[in-house]
Amino acid sequence: MARSMRDIKRQIKSVQNTRQITKAMEMVAASKLRKAQEKAEAARPYSEKLKEVVASIASGSQGATHPMLVSRPVKKTAYLIVTSDRGLAGGYNANILRKVTMLLAERHKSKDEYALFVIGRKGRDFLRRREYPIVEEVTELSDTPKFADIKSIAYSAVQQFETGVYDELYICYNRFVNAISQVPTVDRLLPMEAVEHEKKAEGLHAMYEYEPSAEGVLEVLLPKYAETLIYSAILDGKASELGAKMTAMGSATKNASKMIGELTLTYNRARQAAITQEITEIVAGANAQS
Repeated sequence: MARSMRDIKRQIKSVQNTRQITKAMEMVAASKLRKAQEKAEAARPYSEKLKEVVASIASGSQGATHPMLVSRPVKKTAYLIVTSDRGLAGGYNANILRKVTMLLAERHKSKDEYALFVIGRKGRDFLRRREYPIVEEVTELSDTPKFADIKSIAYSAVQQFETGVYDELYICYNRFVNAISQVPTVDRLLPMEAVEHEKKAEGLHAMYEYEPSAEGVLEVLLPKYAETLIYSAILDGKASELGAKMTAMGSATKNASKMIGELTLTYNRARQAAITQEITEIVAGANAQS
C-alpha cells in the first residue's frame, strides 16, 4: 500500500508540473493572439483598397483586360497550403490537411494534374511522407510574419500562373473566426473573375484616372493584389494557429486539474485504507496480549 501511495503522489506531482507548463503556454498564446489579430486587421484596409482599384479597372469603361482575370482550360492546378511549424494546436493542422487531401482526391485523378506550395513544417512533412508533389516550401515563420518572409513563394505561385504553368491557383488555410473557432477554407485565388463580378454587382462610387494607361496599371497591380491576398490569408492562418493553441492549452490545463483532483481522491482513499489497516493491526495485537 505504501508503494502504491508513493506512485500516486509522484503522478500527482508530474501532472501538476504539466499543468504549470500548459497554463504558461496558454497565456503566451493569448498574448501572441492579440498581436496577430491586430496585424491581420491592420492589413485589411490596404487589401480592400487595392481590391477596389483593381475591380474599378477591370469593370470600368476603360475595358482593360489581363490574363489573370480570364479563365482558361484547366490542365494543371496549384494549391498554396498554410499550416504551422509546430504542434500542440489541437486540430488546426489536421483539419486543413484533411480538407486538402479530400479535395485533391475528388478533383484529380493523377498527381500530375496539380502541384503544391506549402507553408509550415507540419504540412510539408505530412504531404512529403505521402509523396504529394511539393514544388516549393517555406518554414520557420514567426508568429507575426512580414510580407518579406513569404514574398518569394507568393511571387513564384502568381508568376507561374501568369506564365501558364498552372491554370488555377487555390489558397488553403484556416480562416480565423474567434479563439475557439477556425474554419478550414479553400479559396480560388486565380483567375480573379469573382472580383470583377462582385464589384459590378455592388456598383463603384469612386472614379480613377490612370497613367500611362489602365492596362499598364492593371498589369502591375494584379500580381501585387494576388500576393497581398496570400499574405492576408497567412496572417489569418497565424491568428487561427494561435487561437487553436490557446484553446488546446486551456483544455489541457482543465484536464490536468481534473486529473489532479481524481488522483488526490485516490491518494486520500489509499491513505485512509492504510491508516485503517494499521489501526486494525494495533487493536488485534492488543487483544491478543490481553
